[in-house]
Amino acid sequence: MSPRSPLAAASPELRAAYDLVDWSRTSLGPVETWSRSLVDTVDLMMHSRFPMTLLWGPDFALVYNDAYVELIGEKHPSALGGAAREVFGEAWEQIGPWMEAVASTGEAKLVEEALVPLERHGFLEECYFTFSYSAVRGPEGDIEGVLDVATDTTRAVLGRRRLESLGRLADSLAGVGSLDDLRRRTLRSLHAFGADFSVVELQLAGEIDEQWSSEVHGPSPRELLAGEVVVETSSDGLRTAWVALESDRDDIAVSTLMAELNPHVPLDDDLHDFIRLAGSVVGRALSRTRAGAVERAHLDQERRLSETLQRSLLSSPVQQPGLQVAVRYLPAAEEAQVGGDWYDAFELPGGDLCLAIGDVTGHDREAAAGMAQLRNMLRGVAVTIGDAPAAVLGSVDRAVQQLEMDVLATAVAARVGRRDDGSAALSWSSAGHPPPFVITPDGTARILEGKPDPLIGIGEWDRVDHHESLAPGSIAVLFTDGLVERRGASIDDGFTWLEEVLTGRQHLDPEALCDELIAHVPPGIEDDVALLVLRVGSVPAP
Repeated sequence: MSPRSPLAAASPELRAAYDLVDWSRTSLGPVETWSRSLVDTVDLMMHSRFPMTLLWGPDFALVYNDAYVELIGEKHPSALGGAAREVFGEAWEQIGPWMEAVASTGEAKLVEEALVPLERHGFLEECYFTFSYSAVRGPEGDIEGVLDVATDTTRAVLGRRRLESLGRLADSLAGVGSLDDLRRRTLRSLHAFGADFSVVELQLAGEIDEQWSSEVHGPSPRELLAGEVVVETSSDGLRTAWVALESDRDDIAVSTLMAELNPHVPLDDDLHDFIRLAGSVVGRALSRTRAGAVERAHLDQERRLSETLQRSLLSSPVQQPGLQVAVRYLPAAEEAQVGGDWYDAFELPGGDLCLAIGDVTGHDREAAAGMAQLRNMLRGVAVTIGDAPAAVLGSVDRAVQQLEMDVLATAVAARVGRRDDGSAALSWSSAGHPPPFVITPDGTARILEGKPDPLIGIGEWDRVDHHESLAPGSIAVLFTDGLVERRGASIDDGFTWLEEVLTGRQHLDPEALCDELIAHVPPGIEDDVALLVLRVGSVPAP
């Protein structure tokens, strides 16, 4: 393919898919006949790692980049050159008017976390997207197409919804006084889970042999092990899940919850965790009703599964040559809920690395929901504007005010750029958050100087960037305040403790340093801890 081709920046796989399209049979025509505005926009799109599609001409023919392939799933590659009305027929009545309005008026359209059901994995899937439609104009100012910049927020939306549902279930079962009351409250609460599943039956110990219907297809309750989730699909596509609530001495289920699953929700690990956690909440209430007390083992299980859902809203940090990143999340010892701490590390369009860490006030499902919103918002802003950290935090703050989000949070946003000599340039800005620590190559640990700006959510401010040069072998440590705050001690005492722990650790890689920090955290911490460790260069040989 010619270096001047608008598809030159696409991956080899995507270019091969483009080459298989007979463009002369599409409304766009052969690639060599494409207009300058079409070529320039496609070239811009192919250089972006954010999901983008260009909807061109009166039939909104699709041209898209590599990142967009994952977003539309099995619609690729047949979607290339296809009319949007045909590619997205199941959603056209919803998205079509938005495209047409932008194409006719030129006014951009921003939609946040919209439900747009799509057939992208062999079934009509409940999908959520945040996206922006913008007009693309030709040399004479005429609107020739619409650019769609999108991100798939399905996992975050479903995660928040499930966290809220589990909270309502736990609240409903908090005052259970009898087994009949338990059954009534469980069925009433779980029927409200209709977005994910509807309860078919709750079988308690002593009822299984007598009441379990032979007409119900699937495993007998006595074939389930304690805590096990089994999902089976019938010939007509109906998916049914069974989860064991409690067991006998041989770990054989004696109480079981059975539910029909929403056919429009992906059957993935997150859904399995959600079903298992729902069973854990019901099972714990069942044990409390029988014994009169909450068993610690069930509380530990709920905490672990809640942490799993918390982590599902986060992501693995990106790694770059010469820059190593590791992250950790440690839940509060006395809590079984999720909190508002988060971390993030991703590559910006120009190749720099963006780091972020933050903490939404509160320790409940509202804090977790706010965390997911702010994290995704900061990521989207950073990728879109590609500006300095202070500008990114300022844009996030303005969005929070404009959208009237009831959220208050601290955060540090940082940008790391590699230099030819192996060092890195670090710029960072703090919204009421503890500043990073740096370990120099000689093992000295120090906190970075820089007065923090106000928290996100209390109004717009002129935020300030701080700058630091990181020599090869340097380590930067970003953390939330749960790491340094202790009851009865000042924050300065916490910083002194952290400085002592970090001093002399310059020989550790980021994963080992995270483990070292977690190992030094005193037992019984009262707040969640999020860690993000960046190392410039490799670990020296012993």
